[in-house]
Amino acid sequence: MPGRKPSSLRKFKTAERSEVPVGRKGKHHEIVNDILKDLEKLDSGLCLKIPLSELPDGKANIRSALNRATRTQHKSVATATDDVFLYVWNT
Repeated sequence: MPGRKPSSLRKFKTAERSEVPVGRKGKHHEIVNDILKDLEKLDSGLCLKIPLSELPDGKANIRSALNRATRTQHKSVATATDDVFLYVWNT
């Protein structure tokens, strides 16, 4: 068949597609997961107040990761920051 190399000529190994993990588990997975769990338990009118010093990365990167996760889960949250805290709440 044109375009297909015999296995002896491949540079890379192969795997069954069923063995390939599905989904993305990036470096912010743990903190985002913790935030989402706390948001589920959050009473209306309250927000999470997370010290920036406790974040594993910059606030912009954490906010981006949180935005990706909430869009995937069809959740609506808002964020704000000041010099010391990241605030997160359900909208």
